[in-house]
Amino acid sequence: MNKPIIYFLCTGNSCRSQMAEGLGKEILGDEWDVYSAGIEAHGINPKAVEMMDEIGIDIRNQESQVIDQNVLNESKLVITLCGDAKENCPVIPTGVETAHWGLVDPAKAEGTEEEVNKVFRDVRDEIKRRIEDLK
Repeated sequence: MNKPIIYFLCTGNSCRSQMAEGLGKEILGDEWDVYSAGIEAHGINPKAVEMMDEIGIDIRNQESQVIDQNVLNESKLVITLCGDAKENCPVIPTGVETAHWGLVDPAKAEGTEEEVNKVFRDVRDEIKRRIEDLK
C-alpha cells in the first residue's frame, strides 16, 4: 500500500520547503512520502544545504520544482510555508488536509554571516519542531 503524501509548498522551493522536505523524509519517511515544490523553482539555496548539513541531513540531491498538480491531487496533507504560497497555490482538491506555517524567508536575512546563519537555523529548527509534532 502506498504511504500518504505530505507536500510542502513555498514560493521558490529553495529554502524553507527544501529544509522541510529533508526534515520530513528524516522524521516521517517511514510513514509518509514527502515532497516539496514552489510557485516557481529558484534552485536550492546553498545556505539551506549548509544548515541542513549541520544536523546531518543532506539535501543536495533534492530538486527545486514547481507544484505538480498530480502530486497535489494525491496528497493527504499540504503545508504552505509562506503567505505567497498560501495565496497563490493552485486550488487544493477537496478532502486534502491543509496547514499553513507562516515562516520568515531566511533567504532575505541580512547582516553578518553569523546573523544570517542564525535566521536559517531558527527557521530550520522551527520546521523540525513542527514536523515532529506531526508524528
